[in-house]
Amino acid sequence: MQTSLVPAQRCATDALLAVEGLVVAFPSPRGEVRAVDGIDFTLGEGEVLGLVGRSGAGKSVTGAALAGLVPPPGRVLAGSVRVAGERIDMRDAQRIARLRGTTVSSIFQDPLGALDPLQRICTQLVETLRHVRGLRGDAARALALELLRSAGLPDPATQMARFPHQLSGGLRQRASIALSMAPAPRVLVADEPTTALDVRTQARILSLLRRLADEQGLAVLLVSHDIGAVASIADRIAVLDEGRIVEAGATAEVLRQPRHACTRTLVASIPPLRARDDGRSPREPACASPPLVRVRALRKRVGGAGLLGGWATRRHPFVQAIDGIDFDIHPGECLALVGESGSGKTTVGRLVAGLDRPDSGSIEFGPRGGSDRLAPQMVFQDPYASLNPRWPVGRTIGEPLLLRGLARDGATVEARVAELLRQVGLAPADAHRYPHQFSGGQRQRISIARALAAEPVLLVCDEPTSSLDVSVQAQVLALLDRLRRERGLAMLYISHDLAVVSQLSDRVAVMREGRIVEIGETASVFARPRHPYTAELLAAVPDPVGPKPTA
Repeated sequence: MQTSLVPAQRCATDALLAVEGLVVAFPSPRGEVRAVDGIDFTLGEGEVLGLVGRSGAGKSVTGAALAGLVPPPGRVLAGSVRVAGERIDMRDAQRIARLRGTTVSSIFQDPLGALDPLQRICTQLVETLRHVRGLRGDAARALALELLRSAGLPDPATQMARFPHQLSGGLRQRASIALSMAPAPRVLVADEPTTALDVRTQARILSLLRRLADEQGLAVLLVSHDIGAVASIADRIAVLDEGRIVEAGATAEVLRQPRHACTRTLVASIPPLRARDDGRSPREPACASPPLVRVRALRKRVGGAGLLGGWATRRHPFVQAIDGIDFDIHPGECLALVGESGSGKTTVGRLVAGLDRPDSGSIEFGPRGGSDRLAPQMVFQDPYASLNPRWPVGRTIGEPLLLRGLARDGATVEARVAELLRQVGLAPADAHRYPHQFSGGQRQRISIARALAAEPVLLVCDEPTSSLDVSVQAQVLALLDRLRRERGLAMLYISHDLAVVSQLSDRVAVMREGRIVEIGETASVFARPRHPYTAELLAAVPDPVGPKPTA
């Protein structure tokens, strides 16, 4: 099904970006696979188009093709792209290289990977301005300062003198946007730019993209699995499935009255911001027994560069990441930790999982969590970094079974691995494949399967669904919830996604600057927040069919 995305108020000839019949393919043992299979769309000046779909649908490949960044051995087989009426041959590597960074620019999910870690922000901006605009000296520095100010960085004169690792995730993403805007592009491809950000920072970045479109006429292609984020700023939305656009139209219309089955599945999978209602008290019977984990007066300092916005190490050698917190986790209970980037959530998770040691305070485990076999297991935010790239996933998942004596022969390991893969939505045959052969969402499911293989009574989950589309996210959350019920599995669930937290957790603890400012049953905290910071976080949650944010 081919769907034109020409804005209703414009004709195709007025489109700033026009894509026709785009085909991108990758070789495989079974022959060439078309990740993008003949799609058409247009994007007008000052328009934001949201490109959504399940993991592996072809969203990121589409965005990469427009910027000439299709990773080898992938290649553009067919199709045309016109920018301001000028046709660009997508198979002309030199022409695309000239186009990239001038007419078409990109921002990515991981700003730290997009910035040079060895250069200060100012140096990177000035060098880009010299290369693409011919500016030098004071003129380049003045424009670099203005770009950072336009991107919303507080105190840009100070921030531009820092290295990327000395900025928080949100500030790094703003610096990345400033860098992408340095060549004065006409089209911006934003590939999952807010996935790893907390809700308040996410709202600021989305508001910035909307403002750039409105004030500068920038055409924005927003690629994301987060339909709520897309809906908050996109004029139109296109749903991609198996490399083809299956539905497109005005954002509110598509989300309120989805016609295609894929769209209906995605919309139905969006977790609403409400506490779970499953007919039982969220703390019963989980909290009838003594705590499984008891945390008291926990404190931890970390190196100053990078965390909480970061200061130069000579001025502040340490940052108090965790500053005296207390909480309990009961058997079968899910306690969620929420808060802004740099609030200390991940540090708490690493301490509870035993990956780091506290400076002071205590973490005590009850009888069911004290043995080595039942030690906590952790699911990390970045699945690729937590998987051995040289091992097939079957060996990765099966390793805990052998180390903990849960299986003693190859046949038992193979059967258990197959069952774990089924539980996380993958096929048993996937045990023979390697991590690089899976999408990001699939790799995260593999990480969850590996953690579950050790049969823990406590699972520490650090943003485990942040890289998943809403339909896969719903499956993983349902799996975690079912395991918790059936096995009495307790969870410490770290997330910036308050809608997910509202569906999964029994209790929630709100962290700010290393301290817990509010803790209680999720339903009560979300319905009647006592602390102003909690209310701010809840107010920043995007509404899939709500109004667009303003800068």
